[in-house]
Amino acid sequence: MTKPSERITAEVTGWDGIEAGPGRRGEFAFRLGRREIGHLHGDHAAHFFFSQERWEKLAAEGRIVEHPVFPGRHGPAARRIESDADVEDVIALMRINYEAALERRAA
Repeated sequence: MTKPSERITAEVTGWDGIEAGPGRRGEFAFRLGRREIGHLHGDHAAHFFFSQERWEKLAAEGRIVEHPVFPGRHGPAARRIESDADVEDVIALMRINYEAALERRAA
């Protein structure tokens, strides 16, 4: 059986321009250029940063929660990885940031 982190990495690194590797604090980060679209903490958690408006929408949908290091801030976000559905949604959340990063590059 493939680990969640392996499944996420295989999918996300297949997107044009994405590089992945260890971060400075033990995380495994995914970047488009200098912009991080998200990172993993092993097979159990993913962290992201969204605009406040997008954060509030995703939180209202139950897709993310506050980042444990930044309680009360709307932007940094966390998502537990406990099931196949969580893996798929982590990939979808990274795709949201990937597409936003592409839009910023084009502007």
